[in-house]
Amino acid sequence: MTEPGWVEHALWWQVYPLGFVGAFPAATPPTPDEHRLRRVTAWLDHAVTLGASGIALGPVFASRTHGYDTTDHFQIDPRLGDDTDFDDLIDQAHRRGLRVLLDGVFNHVGVDFAQHVAALAGDADAARWFVGRPGGFRTFEGHGELITLNHRSDVVADHVTEVMAHWLDRGADGWRLDAAYAVPQQFWSRVLPRVRDRHPDAWFVAEVIHGDYAAMVDAAGFDSVTQYELWKAIWSGLNDRNFHELDWALQRHNDFLDTFVPLTFIGNHDVTRIATQLDDARHVTHALVLLMTTGGVPSIYAGDEFGFGGLKEERVGGDDAIRPEFAAPPLPVDDAGAATFGLHQFLIGLRRRHPWLHRARTTALRLDNQHYVYETRHGEDALIVALNLTDDALSLRLSDVDRGEALMLAGTAAPPEQVVTEASVPPHGWLVLQPR
Repeated sequence: MTEPGWVEHALWWQVYPLGFVGAFPAATPPTPDEHRLRRVTAWLDHAVTLGASGIALGPVFASRTHGYDTTDHFQIDPRLGDDTDFDDLIDQAHRRGLRVLLDGVFNHVGVDFAQHVAALAGDADAARWFVGRPGGFRTFEGHGELITLNHRSDVVADHVTEVMAHWLDRGADGWRLDAAYAVPQQFWSRVLPRVRDRHPDAWFVAEVIHGDYAAMVDAAGFDSVTQYELWKAIWSGLNDRNFHELDWALQRHNDFLDTFVPLTFIGNHDVTRIATQLDDARHVTHALVLLMTTGGVPSIYAGDEFGFGGLKEERVGGDDAIRPEFAAPPLPVDDAGAATFGLHQFLIGLRRRHPWLHRARTTALRLDNQHYVYETRHGEDALIVALNLTDDALSLRLSDVDRGEALMLAGTAAPPEQVVTEASVPPHGWLVLQPR
């Protein structure tokens, strides 16, 4: 494992800044003198109260639309503000003990990127930044406004290296590498060591959806990848009342933990919010319990801690519902939202008190379609988690799963902490116990 030591305690609060501050979509784009990035800074105390150790930012660099069509990697998006706003965010985050993760779009650029404009004007050197001929350059997944970079080019490798080092010099703590799966692994293996030479404490997490995660980490030199396999298994396993699917994914997850620690999540800026994704609202809690009691580097998408809903649609503007504007804190929330926030605080606190969960492996102790009792363990440290998706209580005798007594830590209608040899998991409920 190459990850820096601080990542063992990392738990991210993820924000998509352009949507968060109302900069995109917007009928009239904001101007730099509105300093809208400071609206994100105003929420840092909320991240601390939630229990996060860092803030993971979506794109903040100059672009025309959603931030993933970068026009200048060295300029803060004017719709968000300027360098002073970025510096203030970094300073205020670090004063609160929060790390800052940036979102680097290095697979492709926007049509207004300087070298693309120059290439279209006949500049042969600029054209070498891309693949193909001017006017017919390769694009990302068929999006004509996203021009793929030529990752065989030394100039492109130098550019990406300097961009990452520049913003790390300015105080960022790491990078999410957007669409990293589309970039040749050899490119990353050339670039990342050069950045690490200058910033050995930086963390690099790659956006990867499908494929052999472990092989990609090994070949490219990532510290981590986005764990989409587990994300999908959590919500579909809960919806289908099929814990066998989830257990299979967790066994693969165990294998990944042998070589790297994935970024785990139940929501982000690219997917339907978990409160909308799940058919039964009672099971949102189960998804959060799973996230907080399994190995990984957890991330909470801003708004999920209040129970926000939002459907992602495959159409123009289909991300708008999952990337809303946030008013100044504190947000007014109803009783359900307050309860959801309280549960997030509690489970995040539980995880922070058990940092060994970072690399914990899970083992099924009892498994059927609608009941899942698993042990999550690292070395001598362990927890037992019980999940029930049925309308009837689940009776759990620890002797039936070859365990003795345990301290009841938390759960649906759980009594104050006490040592037990058996427990009842309420209908659609959950429990967390600590073996003794």
